[in-house]
Amino acid sequence: MRDSDYAALAQFRYQIRSFLAFSEAAAAEQGLTPTQHQALLGIKGFVRPGPATVGDVAKFLLIRHHSAVELINRLEKQGLVSRAADPEDARRVHLKLTKKGEQKLQALSRKNLEELRRAASPALSRLLKSFGEPGEA
Repeated sequence: MRDSDYAALAQFRYQIRSFLAFSEAAAAEQGLTPTQHQALLGIKGFVRPGPATVGDVAKFLLIRHHSAVELINRLEKQGLVSRAADPEDARRVHLKLTKKGEQKLQALSRKNLEELRRAASPALSRLLKSFGEPGEA
């Protein structure tokens, strides 16, 4: 590896850490922990087709199933997530964001995309443009 490779990797890691610090602060402003924010994001966007399950959240967050259950319990208590039994398998529980959960996630996602666009390198900027502009459906 060349010195320029190390410099590029170091800069990339710095940008990642800077973004994560920004995102964590934005979540805190919304009254969420970073993990709660990631759970909402995972429920909304990680699983396709069909609704997310507790197991999906555990997989998305790289945590154990029982930890995901506790996390979902806290999100449900805050009115951000609702549960429904799977009509085909009563052992599975489907998760859905409530209106309040959708609003918090949308606000955080807009802030995060704006920050990524602001601080992004040219290569990352090209990738972000594929997401569309803030406010587009």
